[in-house]
Parts: sequence; C-alpha cells; structure tokens
Amino acid sequence: MKVFVDGQYGTTGLKIHNRLSKRKDVELLTISEEDKKDPEIRIKVLNEADIVFLCLPDHAARKALTLIKNPNTRVIDSSTAFRTHDEWTYGLPELSALQRGEIASAARVSVPGCHATAFVLAINPLVQKGILPSGYPVSCQSLTGYSGGGKALIEQHEAGRFGNVNDSLNHPQHYSLNLDHKHLPEMKKFTDLAFQPVFLPTVCNYYNGMVMTIPLVTRLLINQPSLQEIHAALTDYYQGEAFVRVIPLGDTKEISQYALDPTLCNGTNCSEIFVLGNDDQVLIACRLDNLGKGSSGAAIQCMNIMLGLDEGLGLIEGM
Repeated sequence: MKVFVDGQYGTTGLKIHNRLSKRKDVELLTISEEDKKDPEIRIKVLNEADIVFLCLPDHAARKALTLIKNPNTRVIDSSTAFRTHDEWTYGLPELSALQRGEIASAARVSVPGCHATAFVLAINPLVQKGILPSGYPVSCQSLTGYSGGGKALIEQHEAGRFGNVNDSLNHPQHYSLNLDHKHLPEMKKFTDLAFQPVFLPTVCNYYNGMVMTIPLVTRLLINQPSLQEIHAALTDYYQGEAFVRVIPLGDTKEISQYALDPTLCNGTNCSEIFVLGNDDQVLIACRLDNLGKGSSGAAIQCMNIMLGLDEGLGLIEGM
C-alpha cells in the first residue's frame, strides 16, 4: 500500500509520517529535499499513491486536490477545507453506527478538528438520544496546548521559553474572542444542533493535550434527566469503542481538582469523557491529545478503516 504525506514536515504531517514509518504494511512515498519545489514530481507522487494525507493549510489543501487525477487515489485531509462539504466523509468513526461504513467506502475523508472532536463526542449522543434539545443554548470552553496553533505559535512559545520573547505566552490566553472559531461549523453540523455553540478556546503554555468542558442545566433538557441518566446515555452510546471511554461515575465522585489535567491522554488516540456535577447542573468534559485523536491519530484510524484493517493498527501498543 503506497502512502504519501503531503506536508510531512508540519506538526500533523510529521506525526503521521513517524507513525507510518514503523509499519511494514505501508510503503511511504517521499520527495527529496532537492525535488520539493518541482511541481511535476509532486504531481507524480500524489497520483502514484493509494492513500494521500493532505496536511496543509486550507488553501493549499484545495490546490493539492486539483492535482490528483488518479480516480483510485483516496484522500484524507487534515485541514478545515472540506469538513462540512457534502461530498466528503467526516472522519469520526464514533459519530454513529453508520459512520464506519461511510469512512470505509469513502474516496475523500476529512479529519475533524481537535476542539470539534471533543465537542461532538461529548454532545452528539445526548442530541441523538433525545436528551439535549437541538435548540439548547450550548456554551463550551477548552484548554489546549500550543501545538494546536501550528508552526508559528509553536515557534513563539519555544522562543519565549528560552528568551522570554513574550512574557504573556507564559500564561493562558483566550482566543477567537469574536466567537468565530473555524471549528464551529462542524461542531454544529455533526451534533444536529440548531445553532452554533458559544465557544471560547484557551491556549496554554504546554505543548499538547486538551480538555473541552460543556456545562448543562438539566431543567432545560428534555424530561429533566439526572446526572446518572446523562452518564448512562453516554456510556451506552460508546459501548465497545476502543478509543472513547466514559469514566465511571464511581471514579469521579471524589474527583480531585487536578483530575482534568489536559495532558493525561497525550501520546494516545484515546478520548475520555467525564460527567460531573449534580442533578441540577452537569459538567461534561472530554479529554484527548490534540495531536492524537485530535489530528494524526484520527487520520491513521480513518486510513485503517478505509483499508479494511483493524483500526487500532499502529495506534494501540503491540498492534
């Protein structure tokens, strides 16, 4: 199986390339340093591959897609460019009972954004099970490592650590203050919400890992469910999933103030969902690695499904 990572030196591309380089079932196609600027060589490799990962900015991903003429070349894109496009399949296998089949047969798969992944995993089951009204005024916040900001933000933080270039980078920083984060369209579409949530992300001074939190007022939910009923709905929805774990209520009863450390899923393709609070006010939290289940891990999980392989191959230790 021939695979090409277009943009292999970016944050996501490098992670995908490194993971796949350890696999014997994959032939990684590469372009040498001296040939990187030769468009004909790039076009040749794009069309020679069975699977192409596009790990590029939105505009570059759209351009790269026009260069692929081979009808047998399947594409997995990590940008925002195609996530809500009707001709692309959303690369979140746990979205519904049908989503794996959609991914398996797809020629074009778009990897979800990291914030969107956490949000959809936490909220979608409650909408589908008739607990959360589609018109509920959802708000959410996330804490994320600076690697989610790409090369420029990584360089700023790394420079700041050694040269104190910008002292503000040492503290958490809210962003998207105009409430227009680029993940919002997919957060709405793939939860069947009537309106986009109010979303405030926060970038922190650590490399990777994230936690998304969503508060819910149960008196505004359908049939005013208890905390236990909300937990049971999420647990049932993800029964048997390898990469989504709903933390048992017994494990969260005496939760410490540090239990939601955003980095505890780092290095994995796993996501963990917590149901906290009480019967009046519930806090749902979803923790994952923004470079794992939030990008490169999810991309490889989709590739495995598309190729009819065990989706944990290269993602679970020992596989």
